[in-house]
Amino acid sequence: MTGARRAVFVCCDGLGRDWIRPETTPVLDRLRRRSLWCADHAAVFPSVTRVSAASVATGCHPSRHGLHGNRMALREEGGFIVRDVGQPDFRDHMRRATGGTLLTPTLAERAADAGGFIAFSNVSPGAAYFLDPDNHGWVYHRAGSWAPGGEAVPSSDVLAVSHDAAGDWAMTQRFCDEVLRRRRPAVALLWLCDPDHTLHGVPLGSPAHADALRGAERCVAEVAGTVDALRQKGEEILLMVGSDHGQETIGGSVNIGRWLAEQGLGGMLAAGDVAVAGQGTAAVLYATERGRAPLLGVIEAMREEAWTADIEIGEALLRRGFAPHGGVVAAVNMGRSADANPYGVPGRRWVVEEDGKPVPVGSGQHGGWGPDETRPFLMIDAADGGAGGLLERSSSLVDIAPTIARFLGLPLDGFDGAPLVG
Repeated sequence: MTGARRAVFVCCDGLGRDWIRPETTPVLDRLRRRSLWCADHAAVFPSVTRVSAASVATGCHPSRHGLHGNRMALREEGGFIVRDVGQPDFRDHMRRATGGTLLTPTLAERAADAGGFIAFSNVSPGAAYFLDPDNHGWVYHRAGSWAPGGEAVPSSDVLAVSHDAAGDWAMTQRFCDEVLRRRRPAVALLWLCDPDHTLHGVPLGSPAHADALRGAERCVAEVAGTVDALRQKGEEILLMVGSDHGQETIGGSVNIGRWLAEQGLGGMLAAGDVAVAGQGTAAVLYATERGRAPLLGVIEAMREEAWTADIEIGEALLRRGFAPHGGVVAAVNMGRSADANPYGVPGRRWVVEEDGKPVPVGSGQHGGWGPDETRPFLMIDAADGGAGGLLERSSSLVDIAPTIARFLGLPLDGFDGAPLVG
């Protein structure tokens, strides 16, 4: 794969914008100073990795690309079944239930005949595979790696890394050597699991959080150094470094399905006429036509609960870039207090309990539209090494794909977002 121009995007999963400071992330702070800094950069809803991956890949909001969350209810056998999007086989369930995967083209599809697409990802399988769910390019993940057309890569080519900082580093080294230096696709994407992976088990601001930031920075420095060396050889490469969402602190939890059963909807839940897809600090509520009126009938009572911050239905969901179709009735943003954690980080959130999964109170979580989880970062390091500065408009995850497309000279039709640079 060769081309006159190339674009590289590195995602530091879960690294909120407010942590980009000289004392916490010196590498990223230095890179920020030479880059175009997106000072008002926003996540999508739900602010979870699997939806974020689809929005980065398509340049579209969930209302258009059709992936609803880390967990999503699918209409199967007359009712809704909530499935984990992170599982390797979720795409198969989605195809059987809906007839396809994402509803809009991905960067992998757009670049298939214009230099190609390669992604290395160390997050969940679903988040990796929804970067290119229909196999137009190459996607490498520890659970399985796929070539164009959906063929598994040879055993000698699999991404055999651990799901932690050490795995991020091993993946980054291979990415720089194999993808950036040798294979040279038009679009190269590296998605790190940290600091998000670490933060799901430790407090924000803790020493373990600091270690995770250092690990992510080590990977970013390796990519930036490789890109700089290639630029010195005359290559024209656009480097974008960012994240998908931030993190907030778990303060408590609630089982929304149990609450709905207490309101008299137990039979509806058992029959699949009502379903709850937890998204961490948010939930998406589904209903069949039979379940819709009973579910809407308890929304006002749900609004009064301490664990609820806000509930949106109908057109309000569209204004958030979400989709009031496919059985979606409401989105719940979980409650928040201003209390600080032991390391002085403010904000504690209620989260949605999932059956069989413990809730690590005091650790990080995300998924809703709270103030910190919706503040990812993005910096754009110009291919010509030009001076940085501040982007003069708001931006979001859906602007990443059109920025890359414009740089590569690809068509700009069909995006929700817009290019951030000329």
